[in-house]
Amino acid sequence: MSDELEPTRNDSEPETLASTDPGRGSELELLSGGRHAKYRRFVLAALGSIPWVGGLLGAISGLDAEKAQERLNSLHHQWIQEHHERLQELGAAISEITGRLESIGGADERVQSDEYLGLVRYGFRTWDHAATSEKRKLVQQLLSNAGGTRLVSDDVVRLFIEWIDKYHEAHFAVIREIHRRPGITRFDIWQSIRGSHPRESSAEADLFKLLIRDLSTGSVIRQHRETDYAGNFLPKKKSSRKGAPKKMKSAFDDSEQYELTELGKQFVHYAMTDLVPRIGG
Repeated sequence: MSDELEPTRNDSEPETLASTDPGRGSELELLSGGRHAKYRRFVLAALGSIPWVGGLLGAISGLDAEKAQERLNSLHHQWIQEHHERLQELGAAISEITGRLESIGGADERVQSDEYLGLVRYGFRTWDHAATSEKRKLVQQLLSNAGGTRLVSDDVVRLFIEWIDKYHEAHFAVIREIHRRPGITRFDIWQSIRGSHPRESSAEADLFKLLIRDLSTGSVIRQHRETDYAGNFLPKKKSSRKGAPKKMKSAFDDSEQYELTELGKQFVHYAMTDLVPRIGG
């Protein structure tokens, strides 16, 4: 009697943590081998930070038995299917990060450290309740770079995770424009992002002022200031103009220039690497 041949696996195919059907409980099988065995603590930290993962894996593990006993109701199956798709997305994110860490090289000790794993847990909690794929992408890039470089402290990386959680995509659009063109004015920022300028009394103008204010008070951006040779800020020259201005400063002012703070520059480097080259790279 001839033995049945087992299917062979193509090593060139990318590994993912969640590439199986909902009826199988093998989402975590890759933890015991391949690239993910090396990053087991990383993977467990990521999965353990997301509350619904444990419940889903338990439901999947009992799915075949439930089917056999014909006790699986439609609502239960739909819940598993929906969350299985989320698990696939989570697995793809983990695979992307570990792939980047592998390509960076020399990050083994860092990735195994309790300090970095704490960032992973914090980051994936933010990743899980992020409303958009853009925010999830920022978290993935941040954790990848935080594992491969140590240009800032872990406290600063934790602050960057908070920024991703707190700020809206519109904030990131402003950051992107200021990084692209240091010294840009509000007028040009709006022109690049939205085009035509609305009335000063419009909701759009109020929103734009709010974005600039949030990023300024959050120490992400600032108005351009001259510095001396030691990097100290010089006081602004006082205007010789007398009398009160006839109009308030426009939300789309074209005189004051804006730039990223040093923290803002580091945030762009760590979390928005698709937009900028590596520092010192």
